[in-house]
Amino acid sequence: MSTQKKTVENEFSMEEKIESLYRLQQIDSKIDEIEKIKGELPLEVQDLEDEVAGLQTRIDNINADVEELSALTRQRRRETDESKMLIEKYEAQQQNVRNNREFEAINKEIEYQKLNIELYAKKLKEYAAELKVKKRVLEEAEAMFAERNIDLESKRNELNSIEAETAEEMAALRAEVAEAQSKIDERLLNAYQRIRKNMRNGLAVVTVKRDACGGCFNRIPPQRQVDIRQNKKIIICEYCGRILVNEPSVE
Repeated sequence: MSTQKKTVENEFSMEEKIESLYRLQQIDSKIDEIEKIKGELPLEVQDLEDEVAGLQTRIDNINADVEELSALTRQRRRETDESKMLIEKYEAQQQNVRNNREFEAINKEIEYQKLNIELYAKKLKEYAAELKVKKRVLEEAEAMFAERNIDLESKRNELNSIEAETAEEMAALRAEVAEAQSKIDERLLNAYQRIRKNMRNGLAVVTVKRDACGGCFNRIPPQRQVDIRQNKKIIICEYCGRILVNEPSVE
């Protein structure tokens, strides 16, 4: 056990811890209300950020494909020009052959280069068709990217506006949270946070109202209410698991 933990357990009475625990619940509930103002904005911003990042990756990949196809197109065109030049060279050589054997050998080279030109032409058509598709997909992706960026900026501005308006209040509340937590030992604080996390409305500490639990509204036996009012120990609702405190502890 750390020195700080011992200090909290020994310096504050159980009554003070219970009061601080309920005070912490009140502050956390105020923070929850402020967070509700944001609604789904944080999630919407995150979703849009993820979508924009995904679209950017897609655009980058398409651009890389376009560049590769363009490079292949340039290469095939260079090879076509080279084959044409070789054909001209071989045709010129045919004018000076000494026998049929040389003529046929050169003729085979010419035919080979013509086949290459046909192959390059086929490839160029394929690249052109692919480039057309890629550029259309790229335009669609860029349009979607621009649209989603506008949505993202709008949502970000809305969220930033809310956060700016509530920044001062949130800072004060978080300072109060730290103060309240400083009076609660770690074991009890962890229990509070665990219960709070499991409750849809975030209420881990509730008062007894009209002889019933303020969380689940089940009746609390008279003797248990006496124990709650004495503030000598932590009392848990046997129905919902929330921490029960006395109504006078409300500030």
